[in-house]
Amino acid sequence: MIERYTRPEMGALWTDARKYQTWLAVELAACAALAKAGRIPRKDWALIRRRAAFDARRIRKIEAEVRHDVIAFLTNVAEHVGPAARHVHKGLTSSDVVDTALAVNLVQAADLLIAGTEKVQTAVARVARKHAFTPMIGRSHGIHAEPTTFGLKMALMYDEFGRVLARLRAARETVRVGKLSGAVGTHAHLDRNVEAAVCKQLGLRPAAISTQILQRDRHAEFVAALALAGTSIERWAQEFRHLQRTEVREVEESFGPGQKGSSAMPHKKNPVGAEQLCGLARVLRGYALAAMENVPLWHERDISHSSAERIILPDATILLDYMLARLAALVAGLKVDAKRMRANLDLTHGLIHSQQVLLRLVEKGVARETAYRWVQRNAMESWRTGRPFLDLLAQDPDVARVVPRRELAACFDLQRHFRDVKRTFRAVGIDLG
Repeated sequence: MIERYTRPEMGALWTDARKYQTWLAVELAACAALAKAGRIPRKDWALIRRRAAFDARRIRKIEAEVRHDVIAFLTNVAEHVGPAARHVHKGLTSSDVVDTALAVNLVQAADLLIAGTEKVQTAVARVARKHAFTPMIGRSHGIHAEPTTFGLKMALMYDEFGRVLARLRAARETVRVGKLSGAVGTHAHLDRNVEAAVCKQLGLRPAAISTQILQRDRHAEFVAALALAGTSIERWAQEFRHLQRTEVREVEESFGPGQKGSSAMPHKKNPVGAEQLCGLARVLRGYALAAMENVPLWHERDISHSSAERIILPDATILLDYMLARLAALVAGLKVDAKRMRANLDLTHGLIHSQQVLLRLVEKGVARETAYRWVQRNAMESWRTGRPFLDLLAQDPDVARVVPRRELAACFDLQRHFRDVKRTFRAVGIDLG
């Protein structure tokens, strides 16, 4: 299923071939800076630049013997370059290459996730515009509250994914940092100017200070932003699941002509896409915990974070990329039943207008507690008997003495609940035209 939705660009970021390409880019950028500083002879730099290459299968074979991935990589590069390879990795430690290359990959992954989030917003905005004034019941505690519109619900979703975007952009900036500071971060063997030049060429900022590694609170923030994005996805997937329940049936996921919902019950149309998204959000939150546990390392570094990152960083970015694409498709294909929304709106015989009746009585000079008691007793009677709330109010001698039926009927006008729709849409950045 994931292969159908995940853009190939995201998966390609985490292949061995891309990893070695990025490692090589870091090494060549360092060599270029050293050559410019006169620390690598021009002739040798020309050879390095022309011959530098790698073979992923050969690297894996070397690594099986030396048990060190960066050494295996450098050994294979040296096999291509020849004697001039003695200048490659000059003054560097493994994490200079690995962490800086990882930053490059995370920035590229963030760019893909940002684009995916923008596609979600586009799909949401389209539905919001179409249903800006489609009335439906708002619910609190799962119970009918007051009228709203489906467009306002979707505008709320649009606004939330604006915050998802902001967090992803901030997390991108947090991990957009490289380092070439050596074994414990002292720049003992490589000048800061080389670090700065390499980072600039790779589109990164040099860390102000580092140890042998970049500090893992950066990566934890990145994964936490991904997990929170997944939680927002779950929040709305769960909303659509609730709205698809048989008793509600206000929206439905798209259901293909040959699709089947149950092996036993042919009538079933289940919210499987939304349910999958809810489950996958739990996985993302698990990755965030692992990322946070990677932060407290021993002294200037240990390697306990590395094994976890080889799983959580590729998986979290690929998974969120999939979830965003799946959510965009779900929203774009959402079937909205405006008639059912209106039927549900009328389900409680006008009780949803109780607050407006209460306010009208208060405006007429009735004490709030007294007005509340009058309205509530009629509301409870309507709940019990199913009689129209307006009729009960009009027949109540206390209420009728203060507010005539004509004024009471005005309290049941839906338009009052729509008067702020356009302003709200403008506030969240959706143009109604």
